[in-house]
Amino acid sequence: MGLPVGLPRQAVLVRVPATSANLGPGFDSLGLALGLYDEVEARVTQSGLDVEVSGEGAAEIADAGEKHLIVRAMRVAFDELNVPQPAGLALRCVNRIPHGRGLGSSAAAIVAGLLAARALAGASERPEDVLPLASMLEGHPDNVAPCLFGGLTIAWVAADAAGLPAARAVRLDPRPEVYPVAFIAPESVSTKVARGLLPATVPHADAARNAGRAALLVAALTSRDVLLEGTGALLDATEDKLHQDYRAPAMPHSHELVTRLRFAGVPAVVSGAGPSVLAFLTGDPGLTGDPGLTGDPGLTGDPGLTGDPGLTGNPGLTGNPGLTGNPGRDELILLDSIARETGIEWHISPLAVERRGASVAPSASSTR
Repeated sequence: MGLPVGLPRQAVLVRVPATSANLGPGFDSLGLALGLYDEVEARVTQSGLDVEVSGEGAAEIADAGEKHLIVRAMRVAFDELNVPQPAGLALRCVNRIPHGRGLGSSAAAIVAGLLAARALAGASERPEDVLPLASMLEGHPDNVAPCLFGGLTIAWVAADAAGLPAARAVRLDPRPEVYPVAFIAPESVSTKVARGLLPATVPHADAARNAGRAALLVAALTSRDVLLEGTGALLDATEDKLHQDYRAPAMPHSHELVTRLRFAGVPAVVSGAGPSVLAFLTGDPGLTGDPGLTGDPGLTGDPGLTGDPGLTGNPGLTGNPGLTGNPGRDELILLDSIARETGIEWHISPLAVERRGASVAPSASSTR
């Protein structure tokens, strides 16, 4: 049997970044792309479905077959494009984004599947063309938008020309001085559980406070004058009253860590629906070269730091936290010291802002 008309033999390689949604006050609207990536190689074959998974979550999803989120997204994309479903598909997935930790793993899978299908079909890969369907599949646009566009995104849903709800987004460039640091929790929390803890209504004063904080956060992340002024604008801007406190029962250690970091003057938020935590440093926190963890951006070993192999385990914090005299490095050591006060082991990973978003390219292993 030959390959379907219009679908090439050449494989495509899709690279999708992790994301952090909400960023404190920007519930279901603000999102940030991070320098940690999943990769998916997809090709059309003559028959069957072959999915190879390595890395994060491989044991749980390797045998998912048609239920695999990337496969499901590809099927929906082919249907939307009015392209016949291919006779066979082969996927090779390298997962580096932790699952169920609030770092956008499901958004990354959806975006990867949609982009892979559109690339194989020769359709547009522009973020604005992919966003509406990605948001529909995810259920909200705050993670898929930064995954597609990169940088800082503000996403919302409005009626399209047919009067149907469709996601839209604008992309902004965070200041280069902004360095996110992820505290990756050892255990996952279901997004469904976290959303289920939210009340149907909130006090008007809390909603008004969050609106002001969300506006300030956009300014603090994109304006050098606001970011670096001495009034603590970024700390104030990351305050939230809409969701984090309500979700605390499902992630008490996350709530405690955010509280401790903020008490120490560190802008910190629950990442997405949690349980990971995102903090913001300003300036270079001792990273060298590409702080987006090029090479193996996995969650073991060196998280992009030189010398000391990362901040997992004990980075020399016995009594005195072992400050080095390097301001950026010392900030990370102090963050680790605060995190260990919660009594659980967080994986601390400084991550660059991913500014370009998801990418698609021909795969070097394409069949000839």
